[in-house]
Amino acid sequence: IRQLGKHLHPEVMTVTGKTITENNASAKIYGKEVIATIDQPFQEKAGIVVVRGNLATKGTVIKPSAATPALMKHKGKAVVFEDIEDYHARINSDDLEVDETCILVLKNVGPKGYPGMPEVGNMGLPRKILEKGVKDMVRISDGRMSGTAFGTVFLHVSPESADGGTLALVQNGDLIEVDVANKYLHLHVGQDELDKRRADWKAPDLGYHRGYINHYIKHVQQADQGADLDFLRGKSGSVVTRDSH
Repeated sequence: IRQLGKHLHPEVMTVTGKTITENNASAKIYGKEVIATIDQPFQEKAGIVVVRGNLATKGTVIKPSAATPALMKHKGKAVVFEDIEDYHARINSDDLEVDETCILVLKNVGPKGYPGMPEVGNMGLPRKILEKGVKDMVRISDGRMSGTAFGTVFLHVSPESADGGTLALVQNGDLIEVDVANKYLHLHVGQDELDKRRADWKAPDLGYHRGYINHYIKHVQQADQGADLDFLRGKSGSVVTRDSH
């Protein structure tokens, strides 16, 4: 907090009865390898980067500080999993055609495709790849992952596959190119072929034909809009006027 001093409002009062500045006036950093300084950050240009392209026209996010630098610019063949069940069924199969240069693609784990948008985007690597000592591969999905997870993982692809985004059209062997520095993500498939695939595409039947989850799927917005419910957009909530106990 002391390091961030000039970037904060130093006069803000806290529960101690003192300001933020007063609370931290004597604070020291004993291990700069653990707590970096403003002048010598752990990594420059870290945080989150939004990348766009024909595979994510409304964006996808990546956390550079968790990614492998050598994979931030990469081109590889897609290994596609249609949903999380498909992933679990095949990821460790000896028959899975994959090597460390491939890009793992997971569909239907976004706000609509997997209602609630779970943290499954940081797909574990195939066993045959791990046995080589490889620790990271490029991974792309419309889902989320934990903030403490590691890997060159592109998340929150928007529009998601269950909503008809280009991610839904990716097939095994398609060439995908990523370039984080230039905020670029491209599926190297011609527009005519994509149009043919889209004509054949059908939205997945998720099995929720009534009830709250059906209502949620119909009204949840895409990740680039915060995955909020459209009928709550711009609403500030209601005042609680009655005793709730």
